This record gives sequence, structure tokens and C-alpha cells, in this order.
Amino acid sequence: MANKLRIIGGEWRSRSLHFSETPGLRPTPDRIRETLFNWLQYDIFGSRCLDLFAGSGALGFEAASRGAKSVLQIEQNPIACQALRDNASRLNAHQVTIKNLNVFDFLSGPAEAFDIVFLDPPFTQGMALTTCQWLDKNNWLTPQAKIYVETESNLILETSESWKLLKNKITGGISYRLFCKE
Repeated sequence: MANKLRIIGGEWRSRSLHFSETPGLRPTPDRIRETLFNWLQYDIFGSRCLDLFAGSGALGFEAASRGAKSVLQIEQNPIACQALRDNASRLNAHQVTIKNLNVFDFLSGPAEAFDIVFLDPPFTQGMALTTCQWLDKNNWLTPQAKIYVETESNLILETSESWKLLKNKITGGISYRLFCKE
């Protein structure tokens, strides 16, 4: 597997994650991950994280490396899921759970509230807004939960009035936002 990236900080700093060559898979670039985890530096330790459309696992494994109590990664592609499992095994990441499911099938099931949600759906498929709505409507968020949303830069994202935009940046065609549920 030639595709790999490095964890930026925490217990597994500089360790490599390997991921499969999967259509549409775009790991969050290092620079954006570094910015995101600077934004979340006071929220990660001891948190319960949900990584939707996990893909390479970059966001979830970075959170676990930085002290998240638990990380649940949801990924539909079985090949990408196997790479996630292999990475979790190599890192001895007992706090990371991986489920091979469609995100919407998962979100329509029984809800458990998470402190931090990473949402990085495939671009140009209209999944970001729908996923945000389901997270809010189906009670997947704790009070004051932080929600990270990564989309193509030209997407206008209208979220619930109960979500406050904390941070927003655009880098190289990628828009990334951090919200807080109020």
C-alpha cells in the first residue's frame, strides 16, 4: 500500500497510517488537520468522538492519539474499513472502534451522544447538509458538542440555528468549519 500519511501529534506522533486506493478517498491534508486540532486542543482529551465517512481514518486516529477517550469510525467501503482495522491494530488503538456501515443507516439507528463529530463526506454528492440535519434531529450530539465539517469550498452550508459557527477557513478548494451545538 503506497498511500500513507503521518499522525501529527500526541501519543502516536509521526506514526504512519496506510490507506487503500479508493475512489473519492481524500485524506484531510496535514495543514488542515494541524489547524483543526489546534482549534480542538482543549476539547479532545477524554472526549467521545464520532468519525463519519472515516476514509483514511486521519481525523479519528489523530483524535485518539491526542487523548480522546473513544473514537467510533463509520466507513461504508469494506476495503477502506480493512485498512482502518489494520491501522488500529498496528497502533494498538483499543479506544478506536470501526464499523463498516453506510453513514445514514448508522444515523437512523439508536443514538448515543458524542462530544466531537468529524464530518468529511465525499465532495459534490450533497451529503454534508443531510448528515448535519440527521446529527441534530436524531440526538447524536451532547450539549456543547463540537462538529467539524469539511466540504468543497463552493458549498454553502446552512445548519441548524442551534449550531454556532466557531471557525471557518478555506484552503485549496476545501472549506472547513467548526461548529458548537448550543
